[in-house]
Amino acid sequence: MKKRLLGKGLEVSAIGYGAMGLSHGYGPATDRRQAIELVRAAAERGVTFFDTAQIYGAENEEIVGEALAPLRGEVVIATKFGFELGRTDNRQVLSSRPEYIREVTEGSLKRLRVEAIDLYYQHRVDPDVPIEDVAGTIKDLIAEGKVKHFGLSEAGVETIRRAHAVLPVTAVESEYSMMWRQPDDELLPVLEELGIGFVPFSPLGKGFLTGRFDKNSTFDSSDFRSIVPRFSPENLDANQALVNLVKEIAADKQATPAQVALAWVLAQKPWVVPIPGTTKLQRLDENLGAADVELSSEDLGNIARALAKIEVHGDRYPAHLQKRVGR
Repeated sequence: MKKRLLGKGLEVSAIGYGAMGLSHGYGPATDRRQAIELVRAAAERGVTFFDTAQIYGAENEEIVGEALAPLRGEVVIATKFGFELGRTDNRQVLSSRPEYIREVTEGSLKRLRVEAIDLYYQHRVDPDVPIEDVAGTIKDLIAEGKVKHFGLSEAGVETIRRAHAVLPVTAVESEYSMMWRQPDDELLPVLEELGIGFVPFSPLGKGFLTGRFDKNSTFDSSDFRSIVPRFSPENLDANQALVNLVKEIAADKQATPAQVALAWVLAQKPWVVPIPGTTKLQRLDENLGAADVELSSEDLGNIARALAKIEVHGDRYPAHLQKRVGR
């Protein structure tokens, strides 16, 4: 697996692994033993970058921690803080108070079985806590040897600048794919200016770009996509033009649609590291195969012109969650 550099010095595999779906967001949780085996299979195939979060549930961090325990020093584990944990009402309440960050960090260290968190993201910007205070807290945790690198997730460009002025931000994680290209407008230019790496989540459009869904697709109530406007029957149908484009390119490249979608993300900048997730070994192998799919400058130009003619229908979040991004 080829390597890429995030920020000023965090080297990771060109494609990472997003662990969220193992126990959160996309339906029933995967059997714990199978999940551990899948994470280890990713490491065996050269993946050195693994992404989890506190809000995905204790088991998610525990799975990543147990799976990678034999590989300490050889892999990079990213996790995220920023939500109140242990709530009985299942509401996701933001909290980046410095004392709370310190409290929840201890739990992540134990669950991940590490002495220091390699990359620690603020999961969502907390409007009640100045970002300077958040960055200052992580700076202190770095000085104490409990964190190595600081990251932000779904933050706005002004917040990124303010945080970076206090503590260099190594990476920003946000959604990015052929289906959601808004980061091209402001985010990517600012990251390039500041020397910050970019970690796209949902690089396959939450699975849509694989070509597996159409207007007849349904989602379990425990699947986040069941409340996402983009995945309503009418929008699934309207967005098939994008899938058709990806399939055409895939046929030309003798690759799968998923591989083309990931190859496109990889081709945007050398400091972009997507973190597709999956619960299936064959999909893991398929995703990692994207690193070998070459898109020429001519290919990218043709794709850009084709994408410009395709309107994507449906928001990527329901309204109450959309308010939390880009702050």
